[in-house]
Amino acid sequence: MSPAPCELARRLAREAEAVCRYYLSNGKRAGRYWVVGDVRNTPGRSMFVRLRESPKGPAGKWTDAATGEHGDLLDIIRECRGLRDFREAAEEARRFLKLPRPVSQPPSKPVRSVAPTGSQQAARRLFAISSSIEGTVVETYLQRRGIARIHHGGSLRFHPRCYYRPDDHSPTETWPAMIAGVTDLEGRITGVHRTWLDPDGFDRIRLGKAPIDTPRRAMGDLLGNAVRFGVVDDVLAAGEGIETMLSLRCVLPTMPMAAALSANHLSAMLLPSSLRRLYIAREDDAAGDAVQATLTQRAQEAGIEAIALSPRLGDFNEDLQIFGFEPLRAELRRQLVPEDVVRFLHSSTVAAE
Repeated sequence: MSPAPCELARRLAREAEAVCRYYLSNGKRAGRYWVVGDVRNTPGRSMFVRLRESPKGPAGKWTDAATGEHGDLLDIIRECRGLRDFREAAEEARRFLKLPRPVSQPPSKPVRSVAPTGSQQAARRLFAISSSIEGTVVETYLQRRGIARIHHGGSLRFHPRCYYRPDDHSPTETWPAMIAGVTDLEGRITGVHRTWLDPDGFDRIRLGKAPIDTPRRAMGDLLGNAVRFGVVDDVLAAGEGIETMLSLRCVLPTMPMAAALSANHLSAMLLPSSLRRLYIAREDDAAGDAVQATLTQRAQEAGIEAIALSPRLGDFNEDLQIFGFEPLRAELRRQLVPEDVVRFLHSSTVAAE
């Protein structure tokens, strides 16, 4: 008798790395994950597959940070092979489980002369052809979200006609976009984050983002990396969203900060060897609680002091918009280590003057 779907999924999960090596041959292992461009085996590092069971979830579960898609190994088999339904995917999975395990990865495909969509090369090219945000819709968008002082340190750029495609079967559109550079610890661009914007004004429902289904997307190598504001030394503040961290930079313009773009990526963000204190700008939800616990444990294991910064509302951008600059400044004064109040909060007063 053929195994039931749940049993089939469990058997695949026990062979998670072998499944990834066979069906996602353009990816590679990175610690406890297999990283690849997407579920259709495109080269890149936007999608990551958990290879072993952990407190975060079972082996075989995957998430595509660029699109928000997620699923299990049966989904990978179906999408990668272009199969029509679960029955065909299950048949292919049963066939795979009877195969000898591959000893090494299949030979890689020849390098293409044009940078593949979603690759690091494509991300670097997009960032390079984008321009300054000054006087653009990006500046307007951030200011209307309460970020009057945009201390981005060159990490943000503007593209007037950034490509957007809702899905594989839809025509390509163009919208103005905020382009944020994702970098590794050495400052090399590994990806970009795009926020498509509405050129016609600020809508309170969309908060200035373009009227499209997914106005935020990332591409390139995201795992472990972040959008960085300032050069880190011994103190760093890290959080999820770009707007959240720019809100904190309004008050703390000289404190180095990093936006990891999602809760999962914040948990996995690589920490500089010089770091001795990490402020975790948590968001007020269950994911924020989990990130704080995971990142605190990682920091402590590395000998780094970890301190949570907690907003009064959902996140620090909400706090800035609802309560304003001075109340946010007073709240941060209460949560910072005293020496950092002198070092970073005093400098914000000088900058404001």
